[in-house]
Amino acid sequence: MTQTHPHSLSRRAMLLATTMAAASLGWASNSTWAKAPRINTQGPYFYRFAFGGAEATVVSDGPVVLPATTFVGVPHEEVQRMLARSFLPTDNVVFEQNILVLNTGDKLVMFDTGLGSMKLFGPGSGRMLNSLKQAGIDPKDIDAVVLSHAHPDHVWGVMADDGSPNFPNAQIYISQADYEFWTDEAKLSNKDLKALIEGARRHLLPNRSRIIFFKDGQEFLPGVQAMATPGHTVGHAMFMLSSGDKTLAVLGDTTHHPVLLFENPRMEFIYDTDPKQSVQSRVRVLEMLAAKRIPFLGYHFPWPGIGFASKHGDGFRYHPQPMQMLL
Repeated sequence: MTQTHPHSLSRRAMLLATTMAAASLGWASNSTWAKAPRINTQGPYFYRFAFGGAEATVVSDGPVVLPATTFVGVPHEEVQRMLARSFLPTDNVVFEQNILVLNTGDKLVMFDTGLGSMKLFGPGSGRMLNSLKQAGIDPKDIDAVVLSHAHPDHVWGVMADDGSPNFPNAQIYISQADYEFWTDEAKLSNKDLKALIEGARRHLLPNRSRIIFFKDGQEFLPGVQAMATPGHTVGHAMFMLSSGDKTLAVLGDTTHHPVLLFENPRMEFIYDTDPKQSVQSRVRVLEMLAAKRIPFLGYHFPWPGIGFASKHGDGFRYHPQPMQMLL
C-alpha cells in the first residue's frame, strides 16, 4: 500500500472542506450567489466643503447636452480631434450646471439657478430644487440669489411653473446691462431671441422690486465682489469670493469647457452675444487665474466643477481639484 504523507492529507482535507463549504454557500462558478438587484439610482447631487470661515455647497441642476458644432471659429475636425484626445464624445458636449450656495454665517447666498423645469437641452436638467433638499437647504432660507447673466440655464430656476418665486425671501442681484437687454420688450420681434427674452421677462420682471444691480468691482455682499466679463452676454459677470485667507472665483459662463476653451481659449461659442469680446474676457480671466493660482468654480465643468488653470503654450490646462471630505 502506498503511504500518504500526513501533510498531504491535511492539505487535501482542507481543500475538500473549503470546496464543500463553497458549494453549500453557492460559491461555485456556475452559482448565482450574492447577485444583488440593480439599484438604478445615483447618490445625492451635492458636494459640501469648507471655505475659509464659510461653508460652501455645490448643488446640481443636472447635465445638459449640446452638439459639438456649438463651438466655432476653428475647423470642426479640429474640435473633434481635441475632444477625442481627451477621451470625450466627438459629436456632443456635456455641460454640468454647478450651482454654488455659500453660507457665510450671516447670509445664505446662491449663485445662478439652473433651467427650472424646461428641458431645452435634454432630460437631465431640472434637479436644482431636489439637490437643495438633498443638501438640507430650504429655498426659503436663501437670502441672496446672484445671477451671472440672464440666459435660461442661469435664471429660469428663479420662478416655479405656477408663477410663484422659488426663493421668496431672497434679494436678487444682476448687472443692469444684462437685466435691461434680456427684458427688453422690443427684442420680442427678433425671432432668434424671442424665446430667451420671454423666459427672462417671465423670471425677472415679477421680481423687479427685489432686484439690486451690482457694478464692476463692487463688493455688493460681504466677501462677494463682481467682475465684469462681457461678451457671452452684454452684462455677464463673474464673482471673486473671499473668506478668511481663502479665495474662489465663480466664473459663470466666462468659459464653458475644460478642454476646448482651455486649450484654445480663442475659439468661439455660438451662444455668445459678442464672440470677440467674450474671447477677450476669457483670456484675461484665465491669465489671471493661472498667474495667481486662484481656484475657481466652472459652472459647466465636470461635477463639481472646482479646479485650477495653468498656462500651457498659447492656451491653458485645467486641473480638477480633488474632492475633500468636509468632516
